Amino acid sequence: MTTRGGMGGRSSIERNGLTLYAQLDKEIRSRIFSGEWPVGSMIPPEPRLCEMFQVSRITVRQALSRLAAEGFIVREQGRGTFVRDRNLVADARSVRSFTDEVIALGMTPSNRLLGVREVRPRSDVRDALGLGPGDRVLRIVRLRLGDEKPIGLQTAALVSSRVPGLSKDDLESGSLYETLRTKFGIRPSEAVETFTVGGISEKDAKLLKVASSTPAFFVERVTSDNRGPFEHVSSVMRGDRYRIRLAIRNLNH
Repeated sequence: MTTRGGMGGRSSIERNGLTLYAQLDKEIRSRIFSGEWPVGSMIPPEPRLCEMFQVSRITVRQALSRLAAEGFIVREQGRGTFVRDRNLVADARSVRSFTDEVIALGMTPSNRLLGVREVRPRSDVRDALGLGPGDRVLRIVRLRLGDEKPIGLQTAALVSSRVPGLSKDDLESGSLYETLRTKFGIRPSEAVETFTVGGISEKDAKLLKVASSTPAFFVERVTSDNRGPFEHVSSVMRGDRYRIRLAIRNLNH
């Protein structure tokens, strides 16, 4: 618990069950979420935070390090610490929908459906999904948003025979994976993702509201359930709003 003191006031952190840096982390997040410390603003320097919350420099640094790792703030050498536009952090080891990832970050997800059509897949998509020459896919193009701001542009190819009757209304009503579970009994169990980096094309840049050639992640994903691959997704994700975090452990000990 804290006593609010504003940007220039003083607060104190009570000694409860949480570690002090976890409490300070929570307090700073609260001020960011409430808009008291808006995106782009500089938060008080470390000595001022120590004074405001009556904690040590080590506690402040631990809290700021965690917030920086999760994309809430950015620390610029010689300038200070600034509130950053919240990024979508992708955990490549978790088979989750975009909707779930955005909700977990505290943002409101939404989609803009740009097109849906049954087509013959490209050869690389056909091979990835294990399809024959005559098989077709349902191609779905969506602009993905968090808090009404574009994050990525995704083109999904679903094996048509696995999703008969999938409608436009289904695609606009929320999480695609939730619809696949409830309507078709498809439960994603495994995904393989390939990431590359490049510049956003002029056409895609207009939809994503950035300048052309802005750096982006280009992601290819093949998702499977117990019957095999059912989805191929090509994504262009804004580099300033999407990050990847992996845990790497030393196995040689």
